[in-house]
Amino acid sequence: MNTDCEKSVFYSVGRSVTDPVRQAEIKIKRSVFVCRLSYADTIEAAKDFISNVSKAYKTATHNCWAYVVGDTAQISHCSDAGEPPGTAGKPMLNTLLSHNMTCTAAVVTRYYGGVKLGVRGLIEAYALAVDEAISQAPLVRLVKTRSFQICLDYSLNDTFLNRISALKTTIAQTDYKEKVTHELTVELPDLPALESLLVQYQRQGLLSYFITTEETEST
Repeated sequence: MNTDCEKSVFYSVGRSVTDPVRQAEIKIKRSVFVCRLSYADTIEAAKDFISNVSKAYKTATHNCWAYVVGDTAQISHCSDAGEPPGTAGKPMLNTLLSHNMTCTAAVVTRYYGGVKLGVRGLIEAYALAVDEAISQAPLVRLVKTRSFQICLDYSLNDTFLNRISALKTTIAQTDYKEKVTHELTVELPDLPALESLLVQYQRQGLLSYFITTEETEST
């Protein structure tokens, strides 16, 4: 689990639907659980992934699923797919949410091994399968950003850099010519504070700026 993650920061297993599907397999009392996780930034993408996995492994005992999408993980759904109510989809979804995840679809394919696990056993098995798949690699940090080009006098540069040091900004490139030009990216939660500072300096004739990209995702 990302114990250091902020409530406002969310994670996924990739950056686009073309990224590799993350997979993990566990075996409990002869039942095999295979979890597959995919990046899915819309409900339609999540449903497509779930449908494709379910069709590919239609001979399995169950293909249970869960997904969470939206900038703040505000949309989610899950299904027990024939398992006892509340024993599969919900534990899977809770595991995704416990890692502050969004833009993620999960399918756990179960092959029954002949031994009943009981309600508690099923809950733990489905949650563990998802957790194992998540732990296969570091999660991708999803952050909406906006990029600017900022041109200012040398005399203001140190003060400006000091003022933005408390904000979540990244300077990708700096050119030192007649004036200093920064290619700067800011995370959206800190955008109002940066724009307020830029407007203040611009009104004083100390710098000029323009937006180079509206919104992008960074990691």
